[in-house]
Amino acid sequence: MPAILGIESSCDETAAAVVVQTGDGATSILASVVASQLTTHGKYGGVVPELASREHLRAIVPVVREALERAGVPLRDLSAIAATMGPGLVGSLLVGLTYAKSLSFASGVPLIAVNHIEGHIHAVILEHPEIEFPALALVASGGHTHLFEVRSGFRYRLLGKTRDDAAGEAFDKVAKLLGFGYPGGPVIDCLAPHGNPNAVRFTFAKMKGNALDFSFSGLKTAVLRWVEAHDMESEIAARAALRRDRPTPTTDEWLAVTPARTLDLLASFQHAVVTELLTRAAASAEQIEARSLIVSGGVACNSGLRAAAQAAGLPYPVYFPTPGLSTDNAAMIAAAAFPKLERREFAGFEIAAQAGLTLA
Repeated sequence: MPAILGIESSCDETAAAVVVQTGDGATSILASVVASQLTTHGKYGGVVPELASREHLRAIVPVVREALERAGVPLRDLSAIAATMGPGLVGSLLVGLTYAKSLSFASGVPLIAVNHIEGHIHAVILEHPEIEFPALALVASGGHTHLFEVRSGFRYRLLGKTRDDAAGEAFDKVAKLLGFGYPGGPVIDCLAPHGNPNAVRFTFAKMKGNALDFSFSGLKTAVLRWVEAHDMESEIAARAALRRDRPTPTTDEWLAVTPARTLDLLASFQHAVVTELLTRAAASAEQIEARSLIVSGGVACNSGLRAAAQAAGLPYPVYFPTPGLSTDNAAMIAAAAFPKLERREFAGFEIAAQAGLTLA
């Protein structure tokens, strides 16, 4: 069975995984290891690029070693080594890509360069090989909000993207503004069900040019204006104090320092983001006559998005990855490398990390 070692280091997770392909073309994860940097960046309210690359340097060797040991596959028996080439933080990308080059050079195992966004799409295909094409892929995370047409043979066409903040970035910035800290998406997702999603009305700018593009900066600004108008300094300070005492507060602890009006704001904000994502995705899917909808990226963990997508009554199946494959991981990088292995699309050692790498 062909086996690929995947290495992912585009942002703040150092990850390695070994994925194999069975005789029927299906893929299976033998091992997946992720070293998170949340505690490192949490106190700064977001990812600090210099710290991220330093943490990758510390983690890359033990993470790859553990993945190979768990999989029980010697380095020399691999069919390929796949690494994220971009997009992402260039310092972080360099760590994973350079280590992958070193392993490839030392072992003679071919090197494959993978686009991080394509990896997110394959995170879903890995678990759902039954997906029919053409498919519409919505990739939504802290760094990306893109809509792609995916055709058989894994050919991609960009249909729409965010013009400013990514969806996950908007979640994190709103959470930071309200004193919930970083990362903000999981906290908002936990608290939103306790509020009224129709209490605060948000509007989105009409997009000039490509109507399938996103813009979340106006929504973030609307939350700021709402906060300024409602004298929230004391409750924001209370949440900051809670985080100092308890780095990871429980939902009940958050509820104790969050009034009903703020819960309504969170519920309305999440509802607005989810509605915007699914509205543009549905319009894109109709345009290309999609037979499937793929939703991936860190925002795919959001329970509100998952529930709304399943309840939307769309005329095609909707596929999400399991939560562990929604956020950055290396299994998705290895999975995306298998079509390239079949086409023998190997990379030379001269390839460079590309922070702004595009797909299609």
